[in-house]
Formats: sequence, structure tokens, C-alpha cells
Amino acid sequence: MKEDAVTRGHGDAAKPRSKSGRRVSSSPAPRVLRPSKVGTAFEEAVRAEGYRLIAGLDEVGRGSLAGPVVAAAVILDPARPLPEGLNDSKKLTRLQRERISEELKAAAVCYAVGLVSPEEIDRTNILVATRRAMCDALERLCPGAEYLLIDALHLREVALPQRAIIAGDSCCASIAAASVIAKTHRDALMRAYDLEYPSYGFARHVGYGTREHWAALKAHGACAIHRRSFRGVLPDVEGCGTGEADETELREATDEDARG
Repeated sequence: MKEDAVTRGHGDAAKPRSKSGRRVSSSPAPRVLRPSKVGTAFEEAVRAEGYRLIAGLDEVGRGSLAGPVVAAAVILDPARPLPEGLNDSKKLTRLQRERISEELKAAAVCYAVGLVSPEEIDRTNILVATRRAMCDALERLCPGAEYLLIDALHLREVALPQRAIIAGDSCCASIAAASVIAKTHRDALMRAYDLEYPSYGFARHVGYGTREHWAALKAHGACAIHRRSFRGVLPDVEGCGTGEADETELREATDEDARG
């Protein structure tokens, strides 16, 4: 209260001044972009083999307790510059992601998003759902891709030449672009779900297992978009082999695919 009273009582007089007597803004500085190692070396190597329509693929929401798993496919235009600060979506702030996503959508040859619902994740498992979301995104691309660059997965369901790249969203421009578009799309969905199910805080944690989310689950139980096969979502379910229990399988599969 004391600090608030000082701010209100003195107005501009309370603002710090430089040696020249000019008032210095007290508003917080914007977050500085983290250094990015993202580049187009992978795309350039593939173009040297004669391919032109090269799609990057990535997913988001694999480990979430609620909501869909979302994948994006993006074909970048080599004649257009990359958005400033393009990086793995997890290394960007929300404002940075949203700016970069809009720039990517405006400059890309094409992009598409695929998703798989919590119900289907529960019916199958998160590995199958992740692959289906990627295939869905690929099918929606127009023009279609000739070659795929994928974050840590080999997509055996698709008869296209492809390369799985470990931590591809941190080094490959097309995959980083897919990670940003998938992340912003899914976050927007979860903010919309927050309006429908306001007791869970989906707008803040977007479905992941934060303390706030676990506390809400304990207090209110699971809602319609929770993944009931994931361990702990239902009090009497210790993991039935379709949800969180398959995370180890997914990590092993993706590592094996990427090495291959």
C-alpha cells in the first residue's frame, strides 16, 4: 500500500531521472531474444539433391494431461528471410511465438495443422496419436511435400523421403517453424477451453501437470478434455498402458528412429 500511495501521490515526480535531468521510463524492458542456432543447412543439403518442397514437422502437447496433441507441417520459402529470433518454441515467450508464427504464416509456401483428440489418445496411445497428427498435417499441405524433416521421428506411415533430426526444433529452420505454429495453435485452443472449463487454469498451464493443475484435478475431478488414460488423471487409474505409460516407449522409439 505504501508503494502504491507514493506512485499515485507523486506521479511523474517519482520517476527516476538521468544525469541530464530527463525522466527515465520505469516500464520493464522487453524480453531479449535468446541466441538461436536455427539455420537452413538441412534444407540446403536436401535442395542440393533436387528436392524443392521440403516440409518441417513437429508436435506439441505430447506430455499434457488434457487437450489434443497438435502437429504442424511447414514448407518455407527459401527466397524469404526467416523471422527474427526463430527458435524452438519452448525457448520463446508467448509474444515472441505469436509474432514469429504470424510472420511464418505470411511468408511460408504453405503450412497446415493436424490434431488428435484426447478421446483418440485414450483409445490408442500417445505415440500413435502423435504420428496421426503429423500425417493429418501433411495431408492438408497444398502443395504437398516432396521431402520431410522431422523432429526426432521417422514417419513410417508416409512414403516420402525423410530425415529425423534429434533436437531438430533447435537447429533446423523448417522444424522450428513447425514447432512455433503448432505451439501457438494449441495454446489458443487451450485458452478457449479455459473459458469452457474455468476451474482448471488451462489458459495458464495449457494442460500440463503443474501444481495448480494437479490441485484442480483433486478438487474437481477430470473434465471432458482430460486424458483419462494418463497416470493420476483419474484417482483409480495407475496408468493403463495408453497414456503416460507410453512416454518411455515414445522416447525410446523417437531416439531409435532418429539414429536410423
